[in-house]
Amino acid sequence: MRPDRRARDELRAVKLELGYSRWAEGSCLIHAGGTIVLVTATVEDKVPPFVRGSGQGWIQAEYAMLPRATQERTHRESVRGRQQGRSIEIQRLIGRSLRAALYLNRLGERSIILDCDVLQADGGTRTAAITAAFMALWQAVHAMHKKTPFEKPPFRGRLAAVSVGLKNGESFLDLSYQEDVEIDVDFNLARMSTGQWVELQGTGEHSAFSREQLDQILDLGAAGLDRLDVIQRDAFREGAGLIET
Repeated sequence: MRPDRRARDELRAVKLELGYSRWAEGSCLIHAGGTIVLVTATVEDKVPPFVRGSGQGWIQAEYAMLPRATQERTHRESVRGRQQGRSIEIQRLIGRSLRAALYLNRLGERSIILDCDVLQADGGTRTAAITAAFMALWQAVHAMHKKTPFEKPPFRGRLAAVSVGLKNGESFLDLSYQEDVEIDVDFNLARMSTGQWVELQGTGEHSAFSREQLDQILDLGAAGLDRLDVIQRDAFREGAGLIET
């Protein structure tokens, strides 16, 4: 029995609140069980130097956890004077995943920055951040489209992410923190609505895993991501034409 009595293939309750921030071009507050993440999207009419002159846009993410997002207070990374390696790794994961969902050359030389702030952490903060960041990004691109319509749809598909773990040979979807710290094998999966995988980030925390178990993890993750895609689609009904068909 799971701590919250969910079935092993059951997502935690997911709620997406769009337009949460008044000033940002796009924003999404996601509740995924006890995990709460706020993502805001900012559009800038410039790109990093390594992209300048290429004619394509850029997507980047920043990730941070508020001091009391966890049971004990953590120091702000800005006070420490540097980011922790975990934060850097997660924001790179988010940025890579989002860039894979777009045709960057259709954005023009513009950047969209996704600020992902964890308000409350109970496992799956990076996957919740990816799911919410896509929604904030979608809103920002839709706002750009209303000002100057894109000639071709900039999105390849919708994007969501979820965690899957193995414990005693059984797979479990969407891990809470209590489950995550005790899991044998831990995976974070990001996939587009087209069915194409963007990130497969997995580790044998306390045991190795077989090819058969990997297939089991992917199948369970795909089923959960199908449900997340429906939640995303229902939450933001505008801008369907932004996805290439």
